[in-house]
Order: sequence, then structure tokens, then C-alpha cells
Amino acid sequence: MRKKNLRRQLLQQRQALTPESWREKSDRLCSLLQDIPLFVKATTVLVYSSFRQEPDLSPLWQNKQKQWGLPRCVGKSLLWHIWQPENELEKGAYGIFEPAANLPILEAKVVDLILVPAVACDRAGYRLGYGGGFYDRMLALPEWQDKPAIGIVFQSSLLTQLPVDAWDRRLDGVCTEAELFLLQGNGLRDRGS
Repeated sequence: MRKKNLRRQLLQQRQALTPESWREKSDRLCSLLQDIPLFVKATTVLVYSSFRQEPDLSPLWQNKQKQWGLPRCVGKSLLWHIWQPENELEKGAYGIFEPAANLPILEAKVVDLILVPAVACDRAGYRLGYGGGFYDRMLALPEWQDKPAIGIVFQSSLLTQLPVDAWDRRLDGVCTEAELFLLQGNGLRDRGS
């Protein structure tokens, strides 16, 4: 199945979740994620603001021991800002809530973990995004290549195999509400995984 058709089908399936089911699955996913050593040891974590029924990571934001980074879309790139839950969010160009442009910029060198939104992920660590290439471009940059990146999807969007293009970047793991797995040999190299 082509990416475009697969994306449409999986987005429809995700948006059909009831608010109660979406909340329950998001909470279970956050519980799994917050207990792994990679997350526990991380000081600075890049997250996202849930859009179109993506798994909601906001329960994690209550951890005041972490410095959070949220993206803002600028042109064809993601610009990361230091963000805390008391900072307001504003609707960006794509309708996604983003941090205000005047918040401090977050440098890649201080980031310990990237939680990557996706339409789907597969067991090899590839993700199906929304088609804009924002995360693939970012993860291909030298300053981001050694940062552990975990795809965040619901179990129904964890597939055996996705169609892969040359520009697609493998993630270091995937977390759903039912399981979390890390891929050895893809950047984690005994970094506390």
C-alpha cells in the first residue's frame, strides 16, 4: 500500500477513537514511557503537542525535573524552544499548538531524548509521518543524529513493516500503550536503554 493511502486509512482509524479510549491509551503509553531508564535519566526531552488524536504526552509534563522542548514550524524546519507547562501555547501555521516565538531556543547539544509523533511506526523503527518531512530532515542533521529518538503511536498503528524511502530515518525505538521496544544497533549503543 502506498504511503498516502496508508496514512489516510490510519488517520481515520485514530480519529475514530472515543475521547475516553484516547485518554486511557495515552495515559498507559505515558506510564510505560516514564519508567524506562532512557527517560528517567534524560534531563532535556523533546515532546510535541498532540494533534488529530495523536497520543497525548501532557501527563509527562508534570515532571518538574525535566526540561521540555516543544517545536515550532519555521519554513520547512522545526525550531525547538525551552517550554514548561505554565507557558502558553499558540496555534501555528498547521493548526498545531506551538510555543511562543519569544521563548528561549533549545540547542541540540543539551537534548537527551526525542519523542517523535507519527501516523504509524514499524518494528524496524521506521515511521510514517504526515508527509512534510520535518522530522526526517531534522534527524538527518549531524547535530541530531546521535540523539535517541522514540516513535510514539498507539498499538493499532504499530505495523510489521512500512514502505520506506531513501530519506526515511530509523528511530531508536517505539512506544505504544501496550509495549515499548528499543532497537539495539541504531544509535542507542548502551546509553542506558
